[in-house]
Amino acid sequence: MRDELLVKMQHAFPLCERPFEALAQELGRTEEEVLEEVRRLKEEGIIRQTSAIFDTKRLGYDSSLVAFRVPEERIDEAAEIINAHPGVSHNYLRNHAFNIWFTLAVPPDSRLGLLGTVEKLAEAAGAEESIVLPTLKMFKISVKLDTTGKQSKKEKIREKALKPIRMGARHYAAVRELQKDIPIVSEPFADALERLNMGYDELFSLAEEMKEAGVMRRFATILNHRRAGFTANAMSVWDVPEEEAEALGRRIAEFRAVSHCYLRPKYPNWPYNLFAMVHAKSQEACDEIIGEIARETGLQGCGKLYSTREFKKKRLVYFDPAFQRWEEEALSD
Repeated sequence: MRDELLVKMQHAFPLCERPFEALAQELGRTEEEVLEEVRRLKEEGIIRQTSAIFDTKRLGYDSSLVAFRVPEERIDEAAEIINAHPGVSHNYLRNHAFNIWFTLAVPPDSRLGLLGTVEKLAEAAGAEESIVLPTLKMFKISVKLDTTGKQSKKEKIREKALKPIRMGARHYAAVRELQKDIPIVSEPFADALERLNMGYDELFSLAEEMKEAGVMRRFATILNHRRAGFTANAMSVWDVPEEEAEALGRRIAEFRAVSHCYLRPKYPNWPYNLFAMVHAKSQEACDEIIGEIARETGLQGCGKLYSTREFKKKRLVYFDPAFQRWEEEALSD
């Protein structure tokens, strides 16, 4: 049951009154069996969190991938400084001269803005060089690890037409609750509904509306890759001609092992513009997938940046007062 359950929870966790009962019915199990298994997976650290995954930019935030070149003797201190920013959700040490890689988001009312925040972090962390790599085009963002080993190597990526939305107070209230990790109980949304003073129908209607507008990507379970058996991940980076970038990005995104695929800017000190994150159960398997991508696309200018340490990985907390507190402190220095 474990592997099938993890696949289902990663793809689309049921938004209903008793979601674990719904999963149990799909798996031919009892609700209590599923609850026990999920609790065990959570205790073992295989499941990180089950919550809504929102589109940062559609909530008005400015965000980017950022890389710092930090002297080796300052790496731990620099990572701690970067991690303290509430808009840093992922932070890794990678095997490159640009050794610290993190994602940064700042809210729409940020006084420093994204670039100002990067400058403050670079100065505090002692970075000798930095690059800001915003998304120019997103081809795929979907971390769904194949824990069964039964899925095909490729998947079709379909662009969904998004419906317009006018976000109101009830939508934002729902965002604040749906972004939280759910408790592993029969009715995990019950406490949220009490805080929101709304019923199941309204909450799930708001969630569906935000999903159709692209504000919410999906409601799903995020795994700890390493504890789930996917011990290697490589950020493969490719030097792609601008006129071919979109076609190549779409082809690379079809590889199931690729969780993220983006077009980003090039710089004199950074020649790569197409990024594809590859997850596998070993470095050899990652290398094999990247080699297959190269053979199928004819691309040669590739770099492979493996993560060697995970400094931080957590969901971004939207509309968190911690953003304002961080900026007030940074501006007072």
